[in-house]
Amino acid sequence: MPNIETTIKNINLQFVTDNNLFSPRNLDTATLSMLDEINFENENKVLDLGCGYGVVGILAAKIIGENNVVMCDIDIEAVNISKNNAILNNVPNINIIQSDGLNNITDNDFSLILSNPPYHTDFSTAKHFIEKGFYRLILNGKFIMVTKRLDWYKNKLTSVFGGVKVKEKNGYYIFISEKRNSIPSNKIKKKLKIVNKEKSDNCNKVNKKKKNGAVLDN
Repeated sequence: MPNIETTIKNINLQFVTDNNLFSPRNLDTATLSMLDEINFENENKVLDLGCGYGVVGILAAKIIGENNVVMCDIDIEAVNISKNNAILNNVPNINIIQSDGLNNITDNDFSLILSNPPYHTDFSTAKHFIEKGFYRLILNGKFIMVTKRLDWYKNKLTSVFGGVKVKEKNGYYIFISEKRNSIPSNKIKKKLKIVNKEKSDNCNKVNKKKKNGAVLDN
């Protein structure tokens, strides 16, 4: 018997949950707020990162097809319940994987990565999601995340992706970053800094040689 029956984007869904999983009695407001900002397209390939009992990935599969969706969670119970919920919602062929973040995710051709990350004071999980997620996206793919906090996420996403759009909704922040380069923005800046320093050092060496030559001529 489903714990939750709901309609999202005009699609009827039902979910079995468990008290050990996040938000077992109701769909959480953060996830629903994020979904309000997403239009799933047929050409999308979606990763539901930290899927819980499967709301985001199963909804995506109902819209764009189960073969275009991958779901993962570190918790094997969440993975098993998500698999049962995929069957319950007639999308049994979604690829649902147990993975500590992106460690077991081998695909690197996602156009959308969606996440409502767990909150840790050291941001370790979110840091891993953002840094590793960048490399799993195609060019122009989007990383979309919803959280209660603003500053750290905004700064981190800007550092990696080079920019981020932020929308506030129902007391949550929805972050949307687009992959515009194959190398993270912070690494590009680091390389440019090294190149500029090398150019500066070379210029200084040339100027020093010219100066020494002028002294000898005198």
